Amino acid sequence: MLVTWNLAVLAFLVLAGIAAAELLKKDFDIASDIWSATSFTELGRDGMACERWNRMHPEAAPRLPHVALCLEKRSGPVIAASDYMRAFPEQIRPHISQRFVTLGTDGFGRSDTRANLREFFEVNRHHVVIATLKALADEGTIEKKKVSEAIKKYGVNVEKAVPWVP
Repeated sequence: MLVTWNLAVLAFLVLAGIAAAELLKKDFDIASDIWSATSFTELGRDGMACERWNRMHPEAAPRLPHVALCLEKRSGPVIAASDYMRAFPEQIRPHISQRFVTLGTDGFGRSDTRANLREFFEVNRHHVVIATLKALADEGTIEKKKVSEAIKKYGVNVEKAVPWVP
């Protein structure tokens, strides 16, 4: 069975996305499609422009946002990861038909390096893998125990306080 998922990331998280894809393939035999989103804001604006155009032209064929066109023939959930707040990738949620999960750094002043920031706010490769497996399990594509296996394998502390609360 071929299991796939989609990762939309801002440019500086592409390497973390590639690392997550490698782990998913090696540890769980799951293939990945990685999309570099140069601007979630511009993708969101394009979606709003299409919504407006469709509203103003009710008898014309509807326009689809760029992000919807890119993903319309793709299977699997979309995991959107950002070094910014989760609100940034959330801008494209209305234009995504697949299950959509966002990861982001909702907080400040918690880390001295990007690696520590991503670990603290749960947007590193291990958390991308866990988010992907959970989304696939929620769709019924894989068993939920695979998510638990990843949590254990990568040593993720599930009792840690949520990172966005001071």
